[in-house]
Amino acid sequence: MTSFGTHLLPYGSFSTAGGARRVGVAVDDGVLDLTAAAPRLVPDHAALFAGGTLDAFLAAGRSVWEQVRSALLQHAAEEDLLPLADVVLHLPFTVADYVDFYASEAHATNVGRMFRPDSDPLPAAWKHLPIGYHGRAGTVVVSGTAVQRPQGLRRTAEGVAFGRSLRLDLEAEVGFVVGSPSELGTSVPVGAFADHVFGVCLVNDWSARDVQAFETVPLGPFLGKSFATSVSPWVVPLQALEHVRAEPPERDVPIAPYLDDRLHPWGLDLSLEVSINGTVVSRPEFRDMYWTGAQQLAHLTVNGASLRTGDLYASGTVSGPERDRRGCLLELSWNGTEPVALDDGTTRTFLEDGDVVVVRATTADPGGGVVHLGEVRGTVVPASEAAGSGRA
Repeated sequence: MTSFGTHLLPYGSFSTAGGARRVGVAVDDGVLDLTAAAPRLVPDHAALFAGGTLDAFLAAGRSVWEQVRSALLQHAAEEDLLPLADVVLHLPFTVADYVDFYASEAHATNVGRMFRPDSDPLPAAWKHLPIGYHGRAGTVVVSGTAVQRPQGLRRTAEGVAFGRSLRLDLEAEVGFVVGSPSELGTSVPVGAFADHVFGVCLVNDWSARDVQAFETVPLGPFLGKSFATSVSPWVVPLQALEHVRAEPPERDVPIAPYLDDRLHPWGLDLSLEVSINGTVVSRPEFRDMYWTGAQQLAHLTVNGASLRTGDLYASGTVSGPERDRRGCLLELSWNGTEPVALDDGTTRTFLEDGDVVVVRATTADPGGGVVHLGEVRGTVVPASEAAGSGRA
């Protein structure tokens, strides 16, 4: 049973028995109906939760986030809770934009070694800036949503052909949810990270590696990434993670002043776990990430790009130097050459139809115990026969 404890108090959107959506807060193994309780607990802000999503609350800003959390820390455990098993969880906020980064040095190095064995595995810019790509907000889905195998153009032994992806992969990541927007033409410094980012969630940025490999040069990922990105239904406030802030790894290349985070380190000590059909295949550590969420936010706005409430950006695959800490099958199977054994006796190089992928995360609570940040789950279903046929 997943327990969120009484300190994290993550927010989500839920319903029961086909009823209207409501805002909930996870407490231990239950859910506090904040839409119903807000008039008593936070009367000045009750209207923010009436719509059943986090949208209005995210837009209210840091001062309101802190006031509501303070009230919940005092009273949430005293409220009547709904059993977590009895609620249906929904996408907790409206996703405005989606950006994915490439922030693990181990992951980027492994990918480079596989595909550029005779040159420097890291791209020339990698240690100078957080590399990323702009994804599709409309294909961000909540945990539990089935993920249809995508189709696209890919290289084959006979040339180039259209068909279903044969190299469908998972990517275990951590996502950052933006609350307070910024003005077009301004940038957000690393020290203002917590003024704009409300909290974190878990992300599986599904990838069609064969489609991605064919399309990527020269402009980067597109159809190989845009078909689905799964997120966990609970958003953990940054405030709840202050005690697990960590120094990022030592950087051996000087970085631009706008990325200098020595006064504002926002590494996070989170432990991830990746399973396929119940077999744990990897346990990546998020504290290993070279670029932090604060630096990623500073980079994506340094050119004047504005933030909107509901923007989501993800860390990129979380990987470590050891094989059992690699956060995707591309690395775990070393591009399909080293099959991964599952407990049922089968092996995987890439995902098969029917596979169930779960990414979980834990961290320490202030008392030294272990608490869960939730999970993001997805089941692979076959490609649609109509896709790419021209039929409606």
